[in-house]
Amino acid sequence: MKKKQVFILDTTLRDGQQSPGAGMTFADNIEYANIAHKLRIDVLEAGFPVSSPGDFKSVVEITKNIFNPTICALTRAVAADIDCGKAARKRP
Repeated sequence: MKKKQVFILDTTLRDGQQSPGAGMTFADNIEYANIAHKLRIDVLEAGFPVSSPGDFKSVVEITKNIFNPTICALTRAVAADIDCGKAARKRP
């Protein structure tokens, strides 16, 4: 029997922001990214960078400081969104 692998994609930093009464501060986002790292989440959706300067800043800081899990960002299939997502990827 072939061993199956399951990947965990955590959308808390993006979807969680949209839940009533569940807004997260910049510091909360960074703290949660560190928790996701400790929990060994495979992929962390860090935010929707084009949606606000705060979301953009969070994605930038998370990509600068968290190297595992894989960090991704939500974009629509629109050139401006994709460019903003790429700009938020600030690896040293």
